[in-house]
Amino acid sequence: MKKQYRIAIAEDHTILREGLRALLISEPDFDVVCEAGDGRDAIQCIEEHQPDLILMDLSMPRMNGLEAIKEIKKRSRTTMVMALTVHKSEEYILATLQAGADGYVLKDTTHAELVSAIRHVLSGKRYLSPGVSEKVIEGYLEEKRIVKTRTAWDTLTKREREILKLIAEGYKNKEIADYLCVSLKTVEKHRTNLMKKLDIHNVATLTAFAMEKDLVNK
Repeated sequence: MKKQYRIAIAEDHTILREGLRALLISEPDFDVVCEAGDGRDAIQCIEEHQPDLILMDLSMPRMNGLEAIKEIKKRSRTTMVMALTVHKSEEYILATLQAGADGYVLKDTTHAELVSAIRHVLSGKRYLSPGVSEKVIEGYLEEKRIVKTRTAWDTLTKREREILKLIAEGYKNKEIADYLCVSLKTVEKHRTNLMKKLDIHNVATLTAFAMEKDLVNK
C-alpha cells in the first residue's frame, strides 16, 4: 500500500524521536518525511517537505514549540500541527491552541490513542487528550461563571460612582459639575450612562441603590 500521509516529527530527545518514528512508520499509510531537534529545524522541515502533519514538542532549544507553531502556520496552510507534550496546565493548553495547533496530546498517552489522534486531525478535526479536554472545559466554565457574577455595579467607573453618590445626597447636575470641576454636559453624560448601566430611571430609586451600596454621607 502506498504511503498516504506525510508526517514530520519535532522532538529534541533523540530516543523519543526514534520511538515516534518507529511507531508511525509501522502504520501502512504513514510516512515520516523529516525529523527536527528544535523549532528552527522544524520550520525548515516544513518548508522543504510540506508534510501533512507535524508532531511538535513544546519544550525545544533555539526556538520553542509555541513560536515554531505560529511560524509554521504562517508559512503553510496545509500542514496540521499536533502538539505532543508533558505540559498539562490550562495556560499551556490555551496558549498552544491560540498559536494555531490543531491537536494537543500528552506524552503519557498510549500508542493507539496517538495514532487515533493523528488520524482525527488529518481528517480536519481538532483533537485534545481527554484530560486536556476537561481542563479546557473547566477553564471555559470558570470564565463564564466570573462573567455571569459580574454585576451592573461592577461596571460603573469611579467617576460614575462619585456622581451617583452626589445625586443620592441631593445635589443637582449644575452643583455636581461645580463640585467636580467638570462641565454640565459631562455630568449629564455620566448620569445618563450610570442610569443605563443600572437600569434605574428616577432619583428615588438611584438614592435607594446608593444607600444599599453604603455610598451616602461618606
